[in-house]
Amino acid sequence: MKKLTALLMALVCVLAFAGCGAEKKTAGAMSYAEYTAAAVDAEVTVECYVQAHQSWWDNKVTVYAADKDGAYFIYNAECSEEDAKKLTPGTKILVKGHKGEWAGEVEVVDGTIEFLSGKTYVAAAKDVTDKLGKDEIANFQNQLVSFKDMTVESVTYKNDQPGDDIYVTLSKDGANYDFCLEYYLNGSDEAFYNLVGGLENGQTVDVEGYLYWYEGLNPHITKVTVK
Repeated sequence: MKKLTALLMALVCVLAFAGCGAEKKTAGAMSYAEYTAAAVDAEVTVECYVQAHQSWWDNKVTVYAADKDGAYFIYNAECSEEDAKKLTPGTKILVKGHKGEWAGEVEVVDGTIEFLSGKTYVAAAKDVTDKLGKDEIANFQNQLVSFKDMTVESVTYKNDQPGDDIYVTLSKDGANYDFCLEYYLNGSDEAFYNLVGGLENGQTVDVEGYLYWYEGLNPHITKVTVK
């Protein structure tokens, strides 16, 4: 009898859309599929988890966020300096704004951020090396991704000197791809900044970063491993 009761309870859990122990989305929050289907300039509400954020400035902050289905680039959302300090990796937030697009980058603009309680989530990097040069790589926009066995072709500084973004060109199978160390994201990490700035042509590297888009693939680098 106990076994039958347990089986019935398990069946109820399977049939329930929320599932046993699953967190329900905040009322009005879109699924990732609904967000991607929304038109540019449409109002959007997304429930997601902080993965990283750029430097806070003038009551605004830019956040890299994700859920288990995709990722979001939340550009210049309204945020106090005190709240910006709470945007630690895994923190659950509700963002309301408009869907924007600039140079191919899909983002949430004019946003506000509300902190939510509940589970945390930090995404693992997805290896998309085999997607390089293919249209389908755009499906991973804003996600944390990795690229294996890339060759360093060139390293240049914005404004031709250290202290700002670093532009890195990497190649794979004869094709070149542009990457960027976004100074406002992790330029304050002196050791990492110097590592990227000191890369030499011909070196083989593994790279991780958020798959930002600027007139094509332009990941924001977060990790580099020299092979």
